[in-house]
Amino acid sequence: MNIQGKFGPPHSPIQQIDVHTDTRDILAHARRNAIRRGLQDWFVCDIDAHHVETVSWKEIVTYIEDPVVRDNAMRFQAERVGAPPYGLNGDLGLRYQSVGGRIPHQDGQRETVEETDVHRDVTLTRRAMDSLGIDNMVVFPTPMLFLGMHPQPEMEVWLGGAYNRWLIERILSGDDRIKSLIYLPFNTPREAERTVEELGDKKGVIGFCVTSTRYKAVHHNEYMRLYAMIEERGKPLAFHAGYHWQDPSLATVNRFLGMHALGFVWSNMIHMTNWVLNGIPERFPKLKTLWVESGLAWVPFLMQRLDDQYLMRPSEAPQLKRMPSEYMNHNCFYTTQPMETTHPKALENTLEMIRAETQLMFSSDWPHFDFDLPQEICDLPFLGEQAKRNILGLNAARIFNLDPTPVKKLAPA
Repeated sequence: MNIQGKFGPPHSPIQQIDVHTDTRDILAHARRNAIRRGLQDWFVCDIDAHHVETVSWKEIVTYIEDPVVRDNAMRFQAERVGAPPYGLNGDLGLRYQSVGGRIPHQDGQRETVEETDVHRDVTLTRRAMDSLGIDNMVVFPTPMLFLGMHPQPEMEVWLGGAYNRWLIERILSGDDRIKSLIYLPFNTPREAERTVEELGDKKGVIGFCVTSTRYKAVHHNEYMRLYAMIEERGKPLAFHAGYHWQDPSLATVNRFLGMHALGFVWSNMIHMTNWVLNGIPERFPKLKTLWVESGLAWVPFLMQRLDDQYLMRPSEAPQLKRMPSEYMNHNCFYTTQPMETTHPKALENTLEMIRAETQLMFSSDWPHFDFDLPQEICDLPFLGEQAKRNILGLNAARIFNLDPTPVKKLAPA
C-alpha cells in the first residue's frame, strides 16, 4: 500500500513505513478521524506514550552522577559503533516488537527533524500529540523498562537518575504539554526516596513510576517511607507493566504472542495482589496508584478471585476493612491500553466493575505496534458523552491537577 507523505521529507509517495517515516504521515488518518469526531473541543490526555531513549543515549550517559561510571559510559558510547547502549539489560522480546518488520517505526524513530530550537524528542512528541488529538502526553522510556531486572542494582540507580535529569532538562522543559512520571530506582529504596525529594517537584513531573518487571515485594517495610513521601506530595505512583520472557513462570511459552499477552498482565497482577492484601491502601489512604499498560481484562478476574478467597480467609488480611475489589476500584486507577475490545459485552462489564467513569484514563502507547487512538473510547456505544470525556482527559486533569483547557493543534492539514 502506498501512502502519500505530506509533512516533511520525503515529499514523494512512501512505499512503506520504516524508522525514518514522518510521524505525521503515519498518523494522517488518525488526525482526520480525530477532527471528524470533534476532539479539537475535548481535553485529551495520553497517560502512556513512549520515546526511544536509546537514540539519545550519548546525551543521557553524560548525566550519570558517578564520575567513574560516567567516564566509562561516555567512552563506551564513543568507541563502540553499533554496540548495545552502555549499561542496559535487554530482553529477547524486543526483537519481536516490529512484527517481523511489518511495523518497524518504533524500532528507532529516526525520522528527519529539522527544528533546532528544542530537542528532537520534543519535536517528535509534538508531532504525535497533534496527529492523535492530544493536549498532554506522558512520556515513558522503552528499553529502560527492563532495568528492574538488572543484575547490578546500582546500575538502575545510575541510569535511572541520569535519564530523569536528562528528561527534565532536555524534554520536559521544551514543551509544557509534555509530562512525565519519573523513574524510581525501586530496587534501592533509599535512592527512590532521594529521587522523590530532589526531582518530585520539577517542571513537568506529575508523578512517579515503578517499572513492574522486577522481583521486589511492594509491601516490604523498606518501602513505607517512600509511600508516605509520595502520598504527602499528592502525586500518583504508577506501576508500568512489561514482559520478561526469562521469568520461570513464562519459560514454557514458546511464542512472543503468548508471552506478550501474559507478561504485561502477570507483573501488575502480582503487585496488585500484594498491594491490596497487605493493606497498603489502608495505611496510605490518600496515595493514588496507577496501573499502566497491562490492559483491563485481568482486573475483574483478580477482583473476583481475591474477593472469593478473602471471604474464606479474612484473618490472613487483617488490615482490610473492605472487600479487595473495593480497594481496586476506589484507590486504584487504570489506563486503557491495550483495551481488549474483541468481546464488547465483556468490555462493558469490565468498565462497569472498575468504575471507568472515574477510575479509567486514556493511553495510546504510541509508537508501539499495538497503540490505540482516542477514537477507541469515542466509539464505545455503551458509554455516555460525559464518561467518554472523563476517560479521555478529565479524569487525568483531576488526578494530576492539569488544566483541562484544550490546547491541541488539531486543524485540517
